[in-house]
Amino acid sequence: MPTNRTLLRRTLSLLTLVPVAVAVAACGGTGNANSSSGESGGAADELRLGYFANVTHAAALIGVNKGYLADELGDTKLTTQVFNAGPDEVEALFAGALDAAYIGPSPTINAYGQSNGDAIRIMAGAASGGAQLVVRNGISSSADLKGATLASPQLGNTQDVALRTWLTDQGLKNSVDGGGDVTITPTANSDVLNLFTTGELDGAWVPEPYASRLVLEGGGHVLVNEKDLWPDGKFVTTHLIVRTEFLQKYPDTVAALLRGHVAAVKLATSDAAAAKTAVNAGLEAAGGKALDAAVLDRAWSELAVTYDPVASALKQSAENAVAAGTSEKTDLDGIYDLRPLNAILADQGLSTVSAGGLGDQ
Repeated sequence: MPTNRTLLRRTLSLLTLVPVAVAVAACGGTGNANSSSGESGGAADELRLGYFANVTHAAALIGVNKGYLADELGDTKLTTQVFNAGPDEVEALFAGALDAAYIGPSPTINAYGQSNGDAIRIMAGAASGGAQLVVRNGISSSADLKGATLASPQLGNTQDVALRTWLTDQGLKNSVDGGGDVTITPTANSDVLNLFTTGELDGAWVPEPYASRLVLEGGGHVLVNEKDLWPDGKFVTTHLIVRTEFLQKYPDTVAALLRGHVAAVKLATSDAAAAKTAVNAGLEAAGGKALDAAVLDRAWSELAVTYDPVASALKQSAENAVAAGTSEKTDLDGIYDLRPLNAILADQGLSTVSAGGLGDQ
């Protein structure tokens, strides 16, 4: 098995290829053949969208299941792909296999920084909250974690960075090389519950619904609720990004995607019962299985589905990733392009959102 350092080098080496990949795409490289056959400014023939089978990606699950995204895209074919964590999505974006993605802040910041601001733009928020460190009985404080093995979804993903940041703040040494006071093992979300119940993991910092499953099905308890670490409990867990080249070539298609996204958020915030039904159906369609009502109810209560990108939290997320050793310092200026979203919100009489000085709004 590769070490964490090997995985990090592999991730960063992929990131450094972004400018080349973008340049190839701009010149008509084969990576964009399926989605770039229309005329610039018009509708793309296809939009390839990535997301996770997580409740923190409820906007995507609802948008796909209820047909909001496909309806708005019209003649543009919607093709979807499900991922476990953000770094894998970024790799697909760089390879030209995705046009847009629901993704967390840390992989997004990496993609933006390593491409010198060329590769992607954040177009909208999708979720705030919904991530916790759940541990086994017998662990009641950070001091009890010495010698423990904890999981995160993937090295360098958003929850991995949050876990490493919190451990460091608690004076617990950890490293992307492995070892330290606490061992962090990147683990697929779908595997965490089984490893936790068999005692191979002492805990995990995971998004919903996996945190709720560890509590309700695995007998764990919450040591850290991440929203307690942020002002007013608000921080970006998921947002919607688009490849810059796709945005420039097909702004109408991106606007259609955003209209479907807003429709999904509106359902989530106005009709929780219908939204949760759509989420469960979306999870099944994504190759998983429906959640028990108690798990879904708890998971739903821990997050907010929103089109607000919570831009105020992004700078801190970037600083945390640098401190955690999973990212280099990144200039975030220009990472947001919220103009299409705000035009849609204004047209629907909804409050517009802020880029926090980090882009267009």
